[in-house]
Amino acid sequence: MSEVTRSLLQRWGASFRRGADFDSWGQLVEAIDEYQILARHLQKEAQSQHNNSEFTEEQKKTIGKIATCLELRSAALQSTQSQEEFKLEDLKKLEPILKNILTYNKEFPFDVQPVPLRRILAPGEEENLEFEEDEEEGGAGAGSPDSFPARVPGTLLPRLPSEPGMTLLTIKIEKIGLKDAGQCIDPYITVSVKDLNGIDLTPVQDTPVASRKEDTYVHFNVDIELQKHVEKLTKGAAIFFEFKHYKPKKRFTSTKCFAFMEMDEIKPGPIVIELYKKPTDFKRKKLQLLTKKPLYLHLHQTLHKE
Repeated sequence: MSEVTRSLLQRWGASFRRGADFDSWGQLVEAIDEYQILARHLQKEAQSQHNNSEFTEEQKKTIGKIATCLELRSAALQSTQSQEEFKLEDLKKLEPILKNILTYNKEFPFDVQPVPLRRILAPGEEENLEFEEDEEEGGAGAGSPDSFPARVPGTLLPRLPSEPGMTLLTIKIEKIGLKDAGQCIDPYITVSVKDLNGIDLTPVQDTPVASRKEDTYVHFNVDIELQKHVEKLTKGAAIFFEFKHYKPKKRFTSTKCFAFMEMDEIKPGPIVIELYKKPTDFKRKKLQLLTKKPLYLHLHQTLHKE
C-alpha cells in the first residue's frame, strides 16, 4: 500500500468515526455534515478514472456502496418518519469494511447500489483541474477557463403543489462575487432552510455546477424552489447558501463561504446578501464577513400565491 493510499484510508476512517460519534451523542447537524462530506469524497473515488489508483473496480464499487449508506443514514437523521430508517448500528458495520477495503472480499452487508456522482469529468478535464490548482496555489488568475463543460445536474427539486392562501417561493441564484472567482473548480451552491438550532426544515438542495466564470463573478442563473410554504416556516428560520468548490490536491469539496437570508427578507424582486467566512454558522452566532470588498450573492425572488 502506498503512503498516499494509507493516508487516504486514515482520513476516511477518522471522518467516519467523527460522524458516528456525533450521531451517537445526538449532535445531528454535525453528524449529517460529516456523513455528507465523507460520502462525496467516497463517490469521487468510486468514479475516478485516474490510472494511479490502487483500488480495483470491485473495490471502487464497494466504496460507492458505503457512500450510499452514509447518504441513507444522513437522510434518516433528517426524516420525521421512523420506519425503514438506516440505523447507526447498521452504519457501524461498515467501518471495518472501509478500513480494510484493499483486502475485503465478502458480500456487502446491505442491498444498495453506488449513487451516481453529481458531475462527470469531460475528456481532458483532469489536466485542466491540475492546472487550475497550480494557479490557485501561486495566486495567479490568468489562464483559468471562463466556462465549464456540461455536467450532470445537481439535486434541485420541483415546485410544491399550490395551496389556497399559501405562498411558495422561487429563488433564482444569479451570481456570486468573489475576488478569485476564476480559480474556483466545479463550484456549486448548497441551499438549505434551517431553524434557530440549525436543524433542517426542508430537504437540502445542490445546484448544478456553475454555468460560467467571468471576472470576479461565478454565474449560476438557476431557480431554487423552496420546499415548504412560506407561512409554514418556523419563527427565526433562515435560508442558507453555501458556496462549495473542489480541491484536487486535497481530493475533497470544500465550503469557501456562505450567505443566508432571514424571513423578513423574503419579498419579490432582486436582493444582494453578504458573504461570511466558513465554517457555516447555521445558528448565526459567530458571523465574520468574508471580505470588506463590495462582493455579494445576487438573488431574485418570486412569490407564488393562489
